[in-house]
Amino acid sequence: MSFSDKLYLMELEFKVNKRSAIVKEIKREGNILTLSVDDEIYEVDIVKVRSQEFSLIHKGQSYNIEVVENEKPKHYNVNALNFKFDIEVIDNESRYRQNRMQGGAVQSDNTIKSPMPGKVVKVFVKPGDHVEAGQPLIVLSAMKMESEFKAGSRGIVREVPVKEGDTVDNNQLLVVIDEEQEEA
Repeated sequence: MSFSDKLYLMELEFKVNKRSAIVKEIKREGNILTLSVDDEIYEVDIVKVRSQEFSLIHKGQSYNIEVVENEKPKHYNVNALNFKFDIEVIDNESRYRQNRMQGGAVQSDNTIKSPMPGKVVKVFVKPGDHVEAGQPLIVLSAMKMESEFKAGSRGIVREVPVKEGDTVDNNQLLVVIDEEQEEA
């Protein structure tokens, strides 16, 4: 998906240099877009003039912007006459990829949640099972990829509120593990 296609999604998080911003498309009429950037409203006239170049008008000021894909997925270099920005588009797909590269789902205190909508392919554990760190717990299929999520620490499975074949939403609870206390 190209940068211009991403502009037309309903809501995205953009990391611009080191600042993050939530961008929401409010309305579109032809080339005129009304956007909310961190709840501040902007109306811009944007036209793609070449494969990587855009013409943008905001408050009567015209900008010619070049958007060049970086070697990393969803990373772009945005160049104009007097400025340059490094932009990362953070959407559900990129969060999912980050979690895959880190080898796990969204985890917190031994709670594993789905990083994006998907389907439960395999469940390896049930409540009461003892698990070791690194042990496979569940396989989730999303965006034509399967991901295996593993226990972050040794413990006892307290809850598995999903079963094989279930469709799950973003951030939906998959597995809860209670840490096993070391015996003295």
